[in-house]
Amino acid sequence: MASPTEPSTENTDPRPAPAPWGPASGVGSLPGTDPAEALRVVLGELPGLPHLPELPARGAGADLLGRSAALLVDLAVDLTPAGWRLVPRGGVDLRRAQEFLLRDLDAVHEVAGTHDGPFKVQAAGPWTLAAGLERERGERAVVDPGARRDLGQSLAEGIAAHVADVAARVPGARVVVQLDEPSLPAVLQGSLPTASGFGRLAAVEAAVVQAELAAVVEALPGPVVVHCCASRAPLDLLRAAGAGALSFDLGLVQDLDALGAAVEAGTHLLPGVVPGTDAPLPAPKATASRLQGWWRELGFAADALHEAVTLTPACGLAGASPAYARAAMTHVREAARYLVPE
Repeated sequence: MASPTEPSTENTDPRPAPAPWGPASGVGSLPGTDPAEALRVVLGELPGLPHLPELPARGAGADLLGRSAALLVDLAVDLTPAGWRLVPRGGVDLRRAQEFLLRDLDAVHEVAGTHDGPFKVQAAGPWTLAAGLERERGERAVVDPGARRDLGQSLAEGIAAHVADVAARVPGARVVVQLDEPSLPAVLQGSLPTASGFGRLAAVEAAVVQAELAAVVEALPGPVVVHCCASRAPLDLLRAAGAGALSFDLGLVQDLDALGAAVEAGTHLLPGVVPGTDAPLPAPKATASRLQGWWRELGFAADALHEAVTLTPACGLAGASPAYARAAMTHVREAARYLVPE
């Protein structure tokens, strides 16, 4: 999608830009169908690093794959009974997905236009997009190196245009991009089902996965967060691909060596500390204590924790009730306050 407004790229301020990380944020999706109302809730609950909410309850085209495919430049998709498919020309399904994005941009201008500080947008990463889109011949695009290359280049161009669109509507924002890669572990492990469902696609070598993800990360403006809430999130690979921040489910990631290496390398962490669906929430101070114990186990100085992490829910909140979604966002904001040294 071409940017209707090209913001100025001139920077006359000699000071370095502040780090774009706030104390708490959301992963992306929320329940509901009203983008303006969802954004008001996010700005109210997560002012340090608000995000552009994704609302999959609006229907096809608001889901992760359809929404991200709507960003593609010079590539089209259509919705089939089996899911989203690459096609020569887009139809009503693609137009609907693009209209959802335009409505979101209207909401950004209306609700967040005066926001000053970091602001996060999300899209599927190149491997999750290639794993979820079928080619015209019916198999997933992830099996075709040429299709993957075209998708990666198109996605990077589309996300960059989307960032420019958001920045034009929120002049005070420092826009941060999050790439969602829930399918990446399955790509590495060879556990993606074939289109027929009767077999499994071959695993892709880690070096190939890293190189193609890095090409997209390098093409995007500013630091990039890569989110993967799977139990085998390949944190070392994501960091090596250039991720400026790693977003993950704290309860599922047991690789302390990878986390420690990320911190030592200056990679920011976005640990997910509460469930993405309705569940009893502990006191925010208890969550902070859990984080502090985890940080001690990693072996780092206690007073560095609050600057090294941004607290989030474990995954998107689209499957939660509206009341729980708001409570989860409130919880991570309040828990983050207990991490700041007195």
